[in-house]
Amino acid sequence: MTRAWRLLLTEPADGATNMAVDEALWRARQAGTSPPTLRFFAWAPPTVSLGYGQPLDDVDTAACRALGVGLVRRPTGGSAIYHDGPERELTYSVTATADDVDGISDLLGTYRWIALALRRGLRSLGAPAEVVAVPESGGPAPAFCFARTGRWEIEVDGRKLVGSAQRRQGPCFLQYGSVLLGVDEPRLRAVFPTTADPLATMTTLEAVLGHRPKFDEVAAALARGFEEEHGLVLRPGGLTAGEEVLSRGV
Repeated sequence: MTRAWRLLLTEPADGATNMAVDEALWRARQAGTSPPTLRFFAWAPPTVSLGYGQPLDDVDTAACRALGVGLVRRPTGGSAIYHDGPERELTYSVTATADDVDGISDLLGTYRWIALALRRGLRSLGAPAEVVAVPESGGPAPAFCFARTGRWEIEVDGRKLVGSAQRRQGPCFLQYGSVLLGVDEPRLRAVFPTTADPLATMTTLEAVLGHRPKFDEVAAALARGFEEEHGLVLRPGGLTAGEEVLSRGV
């Protein structure tokens, strides 16, 4: 049986707007007034998103101000991510319930469900992506998300390509993920000075494929990955009037 989800593509927006939209989608899914949604979006200006409980001093806020980089706190956990606009990064979000994802009701199970779809989409682009079932353990969480691979995240040749984080309330969850198309190395080093070599543990689609794919190309491939991996039907749509109201009130 096929299941209908909404595919939502929104224009690049600042950090506060992006977070408000996803929190509105999450609340509306909890209330049963919105469908399960796969969203692809970008950031303008480039923005650092901090994990829900992450200390602010993990990021060089003075460097962010000097570079015109925004700063926002996500409703999800995990470590900070530098979102470098649609030229170099694609962010996805999934808002759904356990019933929407084959009855899977635990965090790691839903991580895996999403990761398998992402892997299929990335492989269709030519990236030999792998899902990491049991990552290497080690120490406290780093300031920079891509400094360490978590369980059910995605690597290519041992380097992290996609970083994700989730927040749950009952059977409903919101998951974010960052897919790196390219990287601005000087900016990355400037905003995460406590990460000795942020490029040592990460990779990008540009590095893997030998060219930088376009945002729309990657979004289309990932959408197909969800459809083919899980038998979904993704129906393009926009925000409902209720979601618009919620996002303005968040």
